[in-house]
Amino acid sequence: MLESVAQGLPEVFREAPIACGLVLGSGWGDVLKPEAVHARVPYVALEGFGSSTVAGHHGELLLLTLGGKRVAAFSGRRHYYEGCDLDQVVYPVELLRCLGAPIVLLTNAAGGLNPDFAPGTLMAVTDHLNLTGVNPLRGPHRPEWGPRFPDLSYVYDPALTDLLVRSGEGVRRGVYAFSVGPSYETPAEVRALRMLGGDAVGMSTVPEAVVAHAAGLRVAALSCVTNPAAGLSPTPLRHEEVLAASEAAKPRMAAVVTAFLRGLD
Repeated sequence: MLESVAQGLPEVFREAPIACGLVLGSGWGDVLKPEAVHARVPYVALEGFGSSTVAGHHGELLLLTLGGKRVAAFSGRRHYYEGCDLDQVVYPVELLRCLGAPIVLLTNAAGGLNPDFAPGTLMAVTDHLNLTGVNPLRGPHRPEWGPRFPDLSYVYDPALTDLLVRSGEGVRRGVYAFSVGPSYETPAEVRALRMLGGDAVGMSTVPEAVVAHAAGLRVAALSCVTNPAAGLSPTPLRHEEVLAASEAAKPRMAAVVTAFLRGLD
């Protein structure tokens, strides 16, 4: 779908294979400490994408060397709640597919459903809950995205998830619950999601993960739990709280991502 956009990127994107693609969520844009930056492309130059409207999301596609690997990183994402369509939400993973990236690591900030996950906990996603009715595969079948009815038993590659857990002390495993937003969940919704097995809840990641997996990419996802969810938090939830918790966790976030990349075959 985005082959022409991929071809229009600077030639350096095609000079060597990309080992992994990154999609950096709220608070993750400043964690990268690359050994080299080969190219920067602002989102406004990517036809059909557009810039994120959310604080904490930078707006550029980077080609860099990180952890000894050649990486294409989307610093900031589009969210369904911004009013964009699902094609824009999944644009990064589709462009990464067109660039030949075999692996994608999705990152996000999330509210904690599991009472054992204190703010600052890093969670490797093992599975997800999507009760929103939002599915990016809806509509005419696109053969480049795999079969019409893809199996979602193992969206998050078990070997990559294991690597994430080994990449930093205290990285936990858990189930991510997808909420459309932009309002935070109600206490009743939080209780329901916890009863259904959710460990963290957020407003991203699942659409991108579904498309990437269906299209044949290996998927890993890493959440930074920034606050207890509604009903568990003693104070009203604020986006500033999310950014502050991400800021405090940045050294560990950076270390885990870099170690993960170093550990890739």
